[in-house]
Amino acid sequence: MALAIFAYAFSGLIEARKRRLDAVGAFFVALVTAFGGGTVRDVLLSRRPFYWVIHQDYVLVVFAMAIFAPYFLRVTSRLFDQRALLITDAIGLGLFSVSGTSIALDAQMPAFTATMMGVVTGVFGGVIRDVLCNEIPLILRDSRPYAVCAFAGCWIYLGLAELDVDTIYNVLISTAFILIARLVTFKFDIRLPH
Repeated sequence: MALAIFAYAFSGLIEARKRRLDAVGAFFVALVTAFGGGTVRDVLLSRRPFYWVIHQDYVLVVFAMAIFAPYFLRVTSRLFDQRALLITDAIGLGLFSVSGTSIALDAQMPAFTATMMGVVTGVFGGVIRDVLCNEIPLILRDSRPYAVCAFAGCWIYLGLAELDVDTIYNVLISTAFILIARLVTFKFDIRLPH
């Protein structure tokens, strides 16, 4: 889960840097990118307290990342290329989507609702980030499948859970599917019809 949180926070910091936001703005954008989807899911499922409230260590790390964002991004932009960011983001999408589906199942939601909660968990942080940065959300303007990959992976998670596959293997398989599906659609420029 930490990898997913930091991957999304990192993408929020990159967007904040593009928008030339100060440390406060960078922190806020990184925070909502990392925790926005899970918070929306928790609101819809009436879950309290929110994940980021209980696990303040993650919030503190995001806070530190925002303070040191200018230096941090300068160093990491030399170390990581666009491909590494894409892979990290796809891993985050997979982990967040699968965990959101699992949490919805634990809340006794029906299968379709659990799947949609997984998709919300996976993609909504980016939607909030883009709206805050005054952009049309990426999932609405980029026709390469993103939410569709998460949606399919969540159904795989549900199917494997129905077959009583061990939870660890289920999470690994479902997350790997989302990761691979996202990378394949990006590599071959597969797009949804308009």
